[in-house]
Amino acid sequence: MDPNQFDRKMKQDVVIIGCGLAGLQCGYILSKRGYRVCLLEQHSQIGGCLQTFRRQDALFDTGFHFVGGLDEGQPLHRLFRFFDLLDLPWQQLDEEGFAEVHLNGTTYRLPSGYERYVDYLSTAFPHQKDQLKRYVDLLQQVESTLFQSLTGDGNSVEYFNRSAWDFLEETIDDPLLRNLLSATSLTMELDKEHLPLYVFAQINNSFIRSSWRLQGGGSLIADRLAETIRQNGGTILTNARVTALTETDGRITSVTYNDTERLEADWFISTLHPDQTLSIILETRLIRKIYRKRIASLANTFGMFTVHLRLKKGILPYQNRNLFLYSGQEVWDYSPEHTAPPVMVSYYAPEEGAFAEQIDLLTPVRWEEVARWEETTIGRRGEDYKAFKKQKSEACIIVANAHIPGLCAAIEKVYTSSPLTYRDYTGIPQGSAFGIQKDCNNVMGTLIPVQTQIPNLLLSGQNLNLHGVLGVSMTSLFTCARIVGMEALKNELITE
Repeated sequence: MDPNQFDRKMKQDVVIIGCGLAGLQCGYILSKRGYRVCLLEQHSQIGGCLQTFRRQDALFDTGFHFVGGLDEGQPLHRLFRFFDLLDLPWQQLDEEGFAEVHLNGTTYRLPSGYERYVDYLSTAFPHQKDQLKRYVDLLQQVESTLFQSLTGDGNSVEYFNRSAWDFLEETIDDPLLRNLLSATSLTMELDKEHLPLYVFAQINNSFIRSSWRLQGGGSLIADRLAETIRQNGGTILTNARVTALTETDGRITSVTYNDTERLEADWFISTLHPDQTLSIILETRLIRKIYRKRIASLANTFGMFTVHLRLKKGILPYQNRNLFLYSGQEVWDYSPEHTAPPVMVSYYAPEEGAFAEQIDLLTPVRWEEVARWEETTIGRRGEDYKAFKKQKSEACIIVANAHIPGLCAAIEKVYTSSPLTYRDYTGIPQGSAFGIQKDCNNVMGTLIPVQTQIPNLLLSGQNLNLHGVLGVSMTSLFTCARIVGMEALKNELITE
């Protein structure tokens, strides 16, 4: 529906707060089933982490770089068929080497597919062939729980309760191989003490299955979902910052946005960080102060510093793979004291030709590194911040140039973004890349359910279950199942 024709006095079936992937997927599911939905987005652009931004004639991604498991018969293929996203211009990364890892002075090209993956690594680590088979067997077991969870038959809690690092130590004898198997998880917080095996295995499994880029950027996903929502009669309001949720007699009755505008609905879905959601709920006896304090105390994953490079045309050959660059052997427990930062290199698929036109360089950044500027806003952070960005970007470029001959000579323009940028454009606390840090030692405390203590207020998004496109897509199903019933959704996904 055209926002200009939207009747704010009309009661909605569902109001959804946030127009990132989770909000758009929930809007898609519900609007297709006849629910009158209205989505509220505080920024001028929808998409959240799928947003793109333009510098001159170059379009850059905010947080979307590649996905895994999109080939036929694989988990994301099933989900994206459900969401009508399969016909977007996906480009599969090189099956003989979807990832190139530079670790401890040696280069490895990891192929797609379990058998190829094991065969390749067994050549480099012949004494670990049986261990590698056990490793991929575990990945397949964890994948099998993904859709079983829709029927209640899965045992994913078993894998959430287990440490990813402990599993690797028990399964893989060779320390170098343990790090190599983890090296493609550079953007994931590889924390030996906390990271659950379930999170590590689902994400790594999906990329081994198959890896894909999207030509044209993540905003194509957001635009497709939004188009369907509008076709189904739904409304998307941008520049609509939610400031309050009002509870009456045990239910949320209305949402206030931009301080003065108000909408009533039967159901409300918040895709904000749970702490942000609690902060906009006016005083209610249904949510205890101790619960608010517990959610506020949960740690968030680190953010990313990204160097967006615009390249001169026809100079640097395009690589149909991602590069993961480490100066030493250890990839777990990132520390900002590293002199040479770990860097992921993500090429943008060119519209035509064999040469790259844009590249992103990503490196982890903890909030403590940028916290001194947390009270600042975009474009007003001062000279110290500019110096910080310059130092970070130069360090990343030096690392990348050592492995990509001619990179420095090919650079035309350099743009940067930090967790502060991410926070200010997406609203994510501390600019966290993947939201609340999941903890294998405190599973029930860090896995937030979609159902809140208020019956008609639901949550969705990457803070709840599994992060990334795969995790958010699954969580959107769980959220909407509270309204439409799991049976209807399960039948579409399981029986296809």
